[in-house]
Amino acid sequence: QEVEQYRSSKEVTVRGHNCPKPIINFYEANFPANVMEVIQRQNFTEPTAIQAQGWPVALSGLDMVGVAQTGSGKTLSYLLPAIVHINHQPFLERGDGPICLVLAPTRELAQQVQQVAAEYSRACRLKSTCIYGGAPKGPQIRDLERGVEICIATPGRLIDFLEAGKTNLRRCTYLVLDEADRMLDMGFEPQIRKIVDQIRPDRQTLMWSATWPKEVRQLAEDFLKEYVHINIGALELSANHNILQIVDVCHDVEKDDKLIRLMEEIMSEKENKTIVFVETKRRCDDLTRKMRRDGWPAMGIHGDKSQQERDWVLNEFKHGKAPILIATDVASRGLG
Repeated sequence: QEVEQYRSSKEVTVRGHNCPKPIINFYEANFPANVMEVIQRQNFTEPTAIQAQGWPVALSGLDMVGVAQTGSGKTLSYLLPAIVHINHQPFLERGDGPICLVLAPTRELAQQVQQVAAEYSRACRLKSTCIYGGAPKGPQIRDLERGVEICIATPGRLIDFLEAGKTNLRRCTYLVLDEADRMLDMGFEPQIRKIVDQIRPDRQTLMWSATWPKEVRQLAEDFLKEYVHINIGALELSANHNILQIVDVCHDVEKDDKLIRLMEEIMSEKENKTIVFVETKRRCDDLTRKMRRDGWPAMGIHGDKSQQERDWVLNEFKHGKAPILIATDVASRGLG
């Protein structure tokens, strides 16, 4: 009765056999003391809905699919059980690959996951690394060769390293596919299949997605065994429903004036951040220049900028130092 009440109050829908009941308090999860210390340091008061229901499933060793909006706390819902899983495995030996592999669609998401993983794994004396394209291979290879229990990777770069013999998946028993729908949208299905083929069949697999289209369902059927399906929020879930969309159809010549009027309204509230999407790199540069000239704290980001510059601009935006971001669609990846 209590379980049903909790699930319905948090909009949690569960399908599958033997789904354990949710964990309402952190201490019920029985995480190692070092993990609990980090949780306390971060002042989390209670698990989010996806953590409350996802942890007991993952900790029971079951395969699972989690369908939830970004920002729901899903990263911890797979990383903390990963640490418990690793603690139950024999130590890594020289030449062993990772025990936990997290596949992510973009470098930005991989880096975000690594930030969270680093804090918890350090506390538990485990090593984690993040491997992705668009950055030098040397430091990434060094990390892998020294041995890491947790590897967060984009599919392309991981395949490069596997084929070059820089790492292997012989020890991998805990696999996470994060933002599976996004990986399929970006055309990574062949790479994902190639990677998963190298992982032993007795692994535990957790798959996360913001949407649940038939392509993602097919992937779950192919990779997961008797999985538990957890859905947070509306069952027909898209990226985020809590959005008011306003469409203003206007002529090209009116656009800049309308944008400035809109910005005056939005930026009158101190904490607001705004992303302006434009079609071309040139338009991105022109509009950024114009807005900065007029005194707006704007920065631009597009595919021709170096990775270092893109990371820096995103960081300035996320921390509110440049609350207006003008971007082409390449920058929209990793703003989650």
